[in-house]
Amino acid sequence: MKINAYRRPDGKYGIRNKVLILPTVSCSNETARIISNQVPGTICITNQRGCGQVGKDAEQTFRTLMGLSLNPNIYGTIIVGLGCETTQPMRLYEEIKKRSNKPLEVLIIQDEGGTLKTIEKGTILAQRMVQEMSLIQREEVNISNLILATNCGGSDATSGISANPALGYCSDVIVENGGTVMLGETTEFIGADHILAKRAKNEDVKNKILKIVSDLENEFIRLNVDVRGANPSPGNIKGGLTTLEEKSLGGISKGGTSKINEVVKYAEIPQEKGLIIMDTPGYDIESVTGMAAGGAQLCVFTTGRGTPIGNPIIPVIKITGNKNTYNKMKENIDLDVSSILDGKKSIQEAGNEILQEVISVCNGKKTKAESFGFSEIGIYRIGLSV
Repeated sequence: MKINAYRRPDGKYGIRNKVLILPTVSCSNETARIISNQVPGTICITNQRGCGQVGKDAEQTFRTLMGLSLNPNIYGTIIVGLGCETTQPMRLYEEIKKRSNKPLEVLIIQDEGGTLKTIEKGTILAQRMVQEMSLIQREEVNISNLILATNCGGSDATSGISANPALGYCSDVIVENGGTVMLGETTEFIGADHILAKRAKNEDVKNKILKIVSDLENEFIRLNVDVRGANPSPGNIKGGLTTLEEKSLGGISKGGTSKINEVVKYAEIPQEKGLIIMDTPGYDIESVTGMAAGGAQLCVFTTGRGTPIGNPIIPVIKITGNKNTYNKMKENIDLDVSSILDGKKSIQEAGNEILQEVISVCNGKKTKAESFGFSEIGIYRIGLSV
């Protein structure tokens, strides 16, 4: 099974070709945005983190920013920092350099002499990088080079019996062909974690699955909050999902039936192939961001009630098993698999349709979120501002 992709100097393959203008802190967001606006072919993220963070929280933000730069869809990166932030620009530059020899530059507003000088220099660097990027051509490679992120949002009663298991079939085929699939949203493992644990490749992976769920439950207890106030969400309940366990049983089916080979932290790049669990929150935008930072080149996103979100780093394919949702939100939904519920197609047949859509998007087809230019991003925060 083949896809067409761009080879990177580190041996990975991207399905998109982008130059990333990467702000290390919210204080440099606008400068980075202005640079990106001057040069077509670049993208810029909005980073609301990067300072006032300590400990594991600061480490997680650093790991996420580094992972977004390392994502195979990124040809090269221009880091734009302020200079006094917790996420130090030069340290980020040095750590990325250790892991990849992709094009990389760094600008520090305080050192460059202000916004105008930084924009001028950044625009020149970005233009040069985009010109070099334009010379890179796609080549045919095995689908084993693909890391597929899976996510669900705006779920309803149709999700767990149509779109999610159909995506699960697609996930199994990708794994069988040597590829990697990420399953996240740890909140939606609660009540189904014992099922996932039985599929772990060894005792270590099993214990890690149970631990990330246990740690999350203990955090809810420590904060004296009931997760059921937010999950299932009001929209989930309106769509027919009444309990978190019910939602979880449908949600985990996105990962198919393969054994689970590894559990990784939020925004951590897997070392194994096959089915991987990433410890992400249930909040869609933060979850997809974490998997993009973990190296996923593409996300398939199932939704029962509909959602428009995209991502600046990776294409996001929207799938629904609800015919009414598809008819209402055709401009947002890429694929309708409600024929499963109509009895016109099997889960396997719909799963093959999803697989063909994955291959088409890998080969350059734009998703509907891409056609709008949607670029939502959010880094999962686990600490207080200081």
